[in-house]
Amino acid sequence: MKPGLPTAMERPHFIGIGGAGMSGIAKILAQRGAQVAGSDSRDSETAQALRAHGATVHIGHAAGHLATDATCVVVSSAIRADNPELARAAELGIPVVHRSDALASVMDGLRPIAVAGTHGKTTTTSMLAVALSALGLDPSYAIGGDLDAPGSNAHHGEGDVFVAEADESDRSFHKYTPQVAIILNAELDHHANYASMDEIYESFETFVGKIVPGGTLVVAHGQEGAAEIAHRVSGNPDLIVRTYGEDETADVRIRKITPRGLTSEVAVVMDGREIVFTVSVPGRHYAHNAVAALTAGVALGIPADDLAAALGKYTGVKRRLQLKGEAAGVQVIDSYAHHPTEMTADLEAIRSAAGDSRILVVFQPHLFSRTQELGKEMGQALALADASVVLDIYPAREDPIPGVTSELIISAARTAGADVAAEHDKTAVADVIAGMAKPGDLVLTMGAGDVTDLGPQILARLSN
Repeated sequence: MKPGLPTAMERPHFIGIGGAGMSGIAKILAQRGAQVAGSDSRDSETAQALRAHGATVHIGHAAGHLATDATCVVVSSAIRADNPELARAAELGIPVVHRSDALASVMDGLRPIAVAGTHGKTTTTSMLAVALSALGLDPSYAIGGDLDAPGSNAHHGEGDVFVAEADESDRSFHKYTPQVAIILNAELDHHANYASMDEIYESFETFVGKIVPGGTLVVAHGQEGAAEIAHRVSGNPDLIVRTYGEDETADVRIRKITPRGLTSEVAVVMDGREIVFTVSVPGRHYAHNAVAALTAGVALGIPADDLAAALGKYTGVKRRLQLKGEAAGVQVIDSYAHHPTEMTADLEAIRSAAGDSRILVVFQPHLFSRTQELGKEMGQALALADASVVLDIYPAREDPIPGVTSELIISAARTAGADVAAEHDKTAVADVIAGMAKPGDLVLTMGAGDVTDLGPQILARLSN
């Protein structure tokens, strides 16, 4: 099956083309034959991968980068209104399209599975993409992280299934019309866009309302926010709701999760019979993600036994407890966790696999607004580590908020009994960790910003 190329997407220009979400859509369009162009603030392996698919990628932002015959300009919510390419688009009368509309257009005509939730979207989307590919179904997919090589976050497949990560942060997931949708969890986050849990619930209700009539909602049974959403939409006669979880009343019941080093064996009861399969990443939350993927795939008509076996082919995604290497007897692992729930889940997963090994964390808070609202909880999560180094806040798209610094996290961590220190100079971290680490320790670089760059530096310093 070869979906058509929308006219507006024949010559798209992406501002911020190297971003996780933007680069995936750009790659799919390039694979479909579009003349893709774009710009990013810096060169990257992702940009190089896009060039290999025929895309033109400019470094830096300038009005001259935008071709006069571009059919549209694609932006994300992170692009500021004063971007020179955006201003040039207005001068030329070139339509501006949000990233979510571009993704919706490439899903058109296929059978979409949309994966939503405050945490776990990238992992669950990746699990489905890998498993369906292993079954020879050649799905299209758009993921918020690379599976392995740069540019592996998206693919245009010949099959009729499209697996997409559905981002709630700016309500962009309202643009999709999935056949199957997953809600892994719902918690208060993205404080610049949501003021309360009621706003979160309303946003997820709108997302559920976009599921095609007769479609299926797969929802976590034991998570408070997800359960509230399931309750709110339970009266819809055109919607099939399938719950999963460890409670006996779940439609797909997780009977047992058995840790086996850096893997888990999962036993579920589905439609009256037991299915046992392996999840090749550690941690209870990853096992739950795999069961969500299994439930969604079965809802789309894929045999449960086949899909369960194929889920074992998933071995992780970049930045989701990714082993970066080992030096001097110390393993360095990278984690994208930046919300307290994610931090706790990843630290508990590593603790279960680490045995008696010490866990040292290098944590970089992400966003001033998130730190302002959740700094205390972040500090409490760090108490699960043996020792932590906390960097300055990574601002991303935000301007500083007076009085909001990493000290909010450090103070809370110390109150919770954590051994934690501040480090304002990121270039000094490798030396700091090398001075702390002993053979057998695990070092976790944690956060959604550029803390990921420190893993190789720490390994190099340990090697010396």
